[in-house]
Amino acid sequence: MSEVSSNYRVKSLKLFVILIALSLMLSCASHSPAPVLDRSKTIANRPKTHVVIPGDTLFSIAWRYGLKYEILAKHNRISPPYVIRPAQVIRLDIAGVKVSAAGKQQATKRAVGVSSRSKDSDKKPGLTAKNTNNRQENKTVKKANTTNKTQTWAAPQWRWPAAGPLLSSFQGSNALNKGIDLGGKLGEPVLAAASGQVVYSGNGLRGYGKLLIVKHNEIFLSAYAHNDRLLVKEGDFVKVGQRIADMGSSGTDRVKLHFEIRRDGTPVDPLKFLPRR
Repeated sequence: MSEVSSNYRVKSLKLFVILIALSLMLSCASHSPAPVLDRSKTIANRPKTHVVIPGDTLFSIAWRYGLKYEILAKHNRISPPYVIRPAQVIRLDIAGVKVSAAGKQQATKRAVGVSSRSKDSDKKPGLTAKNTNNRQENKTVKKANTTNKTQTWAAPQWRWPAAGPLLSSFQGSNALNKGIDLGGKLGEPVLAAASGQVVYSGNGLRGYGKLLIVKHNEIFLSAYAHNDRLLVKEGDFVKVGQRIADMGSSGTDRVKLHFEIRRDGTPVDPLKFLPRR
C-alpha cells in the first residue's frame, strides 16, 4: 500500500507542476499587448462610399480614409480642380495601388503650388462642397515655364510648426497617432512647416478639431490640428514659417498642436523630416 501511495503522490505532484506551467503560459499570453490599429483606414473596414456633406473637399475625404487624393479623384472621374458637391457619392473601393511612372510624368506637368485660374470656383484645388457662385475673382496667374519640375517630387525644406515641447511621437501609419503632438499655450503661433497651398481649412474631420491641410507638392501634404483659430483659408498660398493658426484644444482635451506629414497619402514620421532641435 505504501508503494502505491508513493506512486500516487509522485503522479499528483507531476500533474500539479504541469498545471502550474500551463497556467503561467496562459497568463503571459493574456497580458501581451494587442496592437492598436486604426482599422477605418484598411481596405476591409473602409466604407465603400462616402456621401459629400457641406465643408468636405476631395483632399479632406482622401485624408480621412488614408488615400492619395489623385488616385481617389481618378477612381471617381473627378478632374482638377476637384470640385465636389453636397450629396455627391464618392467611391472608396480602391485597392492598394502605386502611382505608375506614366502617371508621375503626367502629374509632373502640373506645377506645384501655382494654378492658372480665372475664378476660385473654377480652379481652387479640392474646392469645398458649398455654393461658390458669388466668390470674387482671384487673379493669381501661373508664371509660364518657371517652375522647376524636379520640385514636384522633391521633399520640402521643413521647419518646426510650433516651439513647444514634444508630447507624443509618431506611432506608425496604422496606429492611432499618425503624427506628433507639440505642447504650448492657448493662442501661441502655429507656423507653416513648409511652403505650399492650403487645400483644407475647417473642422469637418472628426478627431482633428479645427484643421489645416497644406499641399507642398505632388508627394507631400502636412496637417495642423486642434487649432483655436485658423488664419488662412482654402486656396491661400503660405510660406514656410508663416503664422497660419493659433494653437488651441479643439477636438481634444488639452492645448496642443497635432502635426502630420503624409507622403503619397501615407502618414510618415515627422521627426525624420524636421531639423534637429
